[in-house]
Amino acid sequence: MNGTGVPADVLRRVAVAGADDAGGLPIELLGDFLDVISSAVCDGKPLQRRQLHRFRSRGEDAAEQGVALRALLDLYLSSAWRLWRELPAVIAAQSDPNAVVAAGEVMLRAVDDAVAELTEGFQLAQRSLVRSQVSARREFVDDLLTGGADVVGLLARASSFGLHLSGPHSVAVVTAAREFTDDNPLVGAVERAVLGSKGDADALVASKSGKLVIVFAAPDRDAIDHVLRGIRLALESGADGAGRVQLQRRAMDVAWQIAVGRPRTTAAGVVASYREALDALDLAQRLSLESAVIDARDLLVYRVLVNDRPAVTDLIQTLLTPLLEARGGAEPMVETLLAYFAAGGNTAKTARDLHLSVRAVTYRLDRIRELTGQNVNDPGDAFALHAAVLGAKLLDWPRTPLT
Repeated sequence: MNGTGVPADVLRRVAVAGADDAGGLPIELLGDFLDVISSAVCDGKPLQRRQLHRFRSRGEDAAEQGVALRALLDLYLSSAWRLWRELPAVIAAQSDPNAVVAAGEVMLRAVDDAVAELTEGFQLAQRSLVRSQVSARREFVDDLLTGGADVVGLLARASSFGLHLSGPHSVAVVTAAREFTDDNPLVGAVERAVLGSKGDADALVASKSGKLVIVFAAPDRDAIDHVLRGIRLALESGADGAGRVQLQRRAMDVAWQIAVGRPRTTAAGVVASYREALDALDLAQRLSLESAVIDARDLLVYRVLVNDRPAVTDLIQTLLTPLLEARGGAEPMVETLLAYFAAGGNTAKTARDLHLSVRAVTYRLDRIRELTGQNVNDPGDAFALHAAVLGAKLLDWPRTPLT
């Protein structure tokens, strides 16, 4: 028997049973809860501030160990109701009923005060942990995508965020009419779609600079297509149909576009794939490409044009500047060539796309041949003209003068 009036082995048995009820939590999380409650009931006094403070510490410990608050409360409350029947006042209830009433009042108050301190300590610690984790995750994402951190340290940190960078990874970047932030419901929707029902996929989803970034394992093309389908589905359907997500989609005007970089290995490969995806979005905007998904591998020819500006400028000046002499200037002629090549050389489709007659399109193509000496029906001439008008589109010529 101890100062609580309850044998130590009984307190131990109560603690073990309460821990089992809570899913097998360690009884150490109870601390001296049962002793303190028993003593309070025996003394008929409420708990003191110094006693309550210890329960706040137990709550902090539980949060740091990753224990769920529901399970923690179950541990304490299950132990409390089991303790009740073991208290001396309850055992002697027949001889002194009033003592049971007094014991009940003291115990209920003591348990209430203890659990309140426990919960507050848990929640404060959890907020601190969340802030720390969010900060660490943001720092990791920034280091990963900028390539400015120690590679060995980055690889070690990656596994704690669900990435294993030994294999090939690709990066998809989503842009929308409204910037993405980490608290945007669509971020969670995309994350669930990419990580799968078990949340065990090798992927990382985060917002950066107003865009949504998805780093994912890309061992083959099927894996890339699978992830892109998941991203599209989440963006199109808004996760599980929750109203708040659907409203968010409407607020973003549903004007989103996905770009994906080519798969590469190591942390440096992730940086390269990310930059490639950003470049693809930039090129898509400059070329007025409206496809929902832009694959960087399909834009390699455009990157060649962008990276050799002097050669592109020379090509435009040589082949297209004669079009400035056309009635209405060069711009209608350039638009006609772009539409013609996009239509696969089909004059009728070109006419429909430009809302012109076939005769008008034919006239323009003939006029282009007269002014430039290039015939769209000749494969060599067509290749040169196509490259020239793509370069003009990238440089916004003729609206922007060549320099």
